[in-house]
Amino acid sequence: MQGFTKCGVEHFHENPFSLIGHQWMLITAGTPEAHNAMTASWGGLGVLWQKNVATIYIRPTRYTLEFVEKHELFTLSFLAPEHRDAHSIFGSESGRHVDKTRKSGFTPVSTEEGGTTFEQAELVIQCRKLYHQDLDPAGFLDPSIEALYPLKDYHRVFVGEIQAIYRRG
Repeated sequence: MQGFTKCGVEHFHENPFSLIGHQWMLITAGTPEAHNAMTASWGGLGVLWQKNVATIYIRPTRYTLEFVEKHELFTLSFLAPEHRDAHSIFGSESGRHVDKTRKSGFTPVSTEEGGTTFEQAELVIQCRKLYHQDLDPAGFLDPSIEALYPLKDYHRVFVGEIQAIYRRG
């Protein structure tokens, strides 16, 4: 990936709460030729099963889910502020009907591990899937959570082992 420097998690010092919850990310799976990406503001970073992991959440209606299920790898791409508008395209358009990558003007590229991200990313977290499970509403302990699912379209949770982190520059 030209223009990126690969580093390990020990060099990751960003605040994941602001990074994921406020800056947002693109979840991408597939190949540069056939991929899909979606904007997400739910997720997490941490340690599980003695591995550094990222956790993502995808509703069953999202086209990106098909790509994440089909492929072993996914990336989390964080954009520079000048690309913030692209989240509108990746978050509201469906890849079933629109080429979101082309519409955004982004250029897909492969990571060394074979994942797909975008030249326009500022920070990329490359992950290999370890686990998935559908959220079970029977486990909601706070009744207000159910209000986030008026269509009963509970997210599928994916846990991915962080293989590498790429930084622009």
